[in-house]
Amino acid sequence: MLDLHDREWKEFYLRDIFPDILRGKRLKTADHIQGSVPYVSSSAINNGVDAFIGNNGKVRKFEECLTLANSGSVGKTFYHSYEFIASDHVTSLKSDKLNKYSYLFIATIVQRLEGKYSFNREINDVRINKEKIVLPVDESSNPDYAFMEHYIKERERQIVQNYIEYIGHNIQIGGGITPLNQKEWKEFYLRDIFTIRPGKRLTKSNMKSGTTPFIGASDSNNGVTVFVSNTNVSEDSNVLGVNYNGSVVENFYHPYTCIFSDDVKRFALREHNGNKYIYLFMKTVILQQKSKYAYGYKFNEERMQKQMILLPTTANGQPDYDYMEQYAKQLFSSLKLQYLQEKVTVVV
Repeated sequence: MLDLHDREWKEFYLRDIFPDILRGKRLKTADHIQGSVPYVSSSAINNGVDAFIGNNGKVRKFEECLTLANSGSVGKTFYHSYEFIASDHVTSLKSDKLNKYSYLFIATIVQRLEGKYSFNREINDVRINKEKIVLPVDESSNPDYAFMEHYIKERERQIVQNYIEYIGHNIQIGGGITPLNQKEWKEFYLRDIFTIRPGKRLTKSNMKSGTTPFIGASDSNNGVTVFVSNTNVSEDSNVLGVNYNGSVVENFYHPYTCIFSDDVKRFALREHNGNKYIYLFMKTVILQQKSKYAYGYKFNEERMQKQMILLPTTANGQPDYDYMEQYAKQLFSSLKLQYLQEKVTVVV
């Protein structure tokens, strides 16, 4: 294991590490245009993303850099691999010598500046240019970016390995669950399993930029088509959003609070509180009906009420929600373990 104490360290001005230091640009909330580009401000959470907008003019866009909060949550530092728009409350720190891992290493060091500053003592442009950080150096006393990269990769690999071991010790994978083809199945009307509620029409001209997911009749991005600050009677959570228009029958689980287009119906279980695993099991069952419907033959509420689906049952012929939950949990655990094992191989 690489050890930070085995390295020589040296002070560097931020301006010498980051040739490109540029503050974002002021954009009033009233001027936000709804869209899907992350808007980064001085938030301490969500990687600094404060909203999603579609503005193109009079904004500053960045990518593959750090942001340092000048005000608000002063000193908070985040790495962004994606394109984003920066507010005037953050400064972009960029260098072509850095990659994801070396950026993440340096981000933890830059963030230590929050101990020097506060809401009443902001990190303005002058102070940034005078600020120093301490970095590990190579034999030539230059920043050792290769060490930083390997150090973070090693730590990431160890965290993933620890999680794999946790799953192996605490979650039974591959046994104990009756196979699908050995369960009893029975037909049920959708109306008997779910309460079906409509969405609410919201035109683009009436949308206000924000952080609440707006669910449209899409087949991607979990049905999220934009982020808004609007509220209406369709606001809901812990439901399936089922498309009756657009990408007909496509459906997604929404554990978070969101609002729904009038092209999407909200499905909430009648006889069970429901959770992620049960709803995702139901999602795949409902999708089996997709071939019956199309844009010209919509999955409207009347047809939804009459539609039947097959579900695994208990000994008394009722939907076996416990089985659905355990089956989905096992499947997710197996897929997660496979993903993590592949990730350990990739992170070298």
